[in-house]
Amino acid sequence: MAYKITDTCVACGTCINECPVEAISEGDIYKIDENACVDCGTCADACPTGAIIAG
Repeated sequence: MAYKITDTCVACGTCINECPVEAISEGDIYKIDENACVDCGTCADACPTGAIIAG
């Protein structure tokens, strides 16, 4: 199950730099492509606001 970015995202960009498969895209809040996500959890571990959760 892919990770999700919640609305507490502050669009800091930390997760984009950590994702090994480039599954995260920019926006007002960032989004994770559930088809590209490999469920590694690296983005969630890196998120300074805890906005990324297991889906």
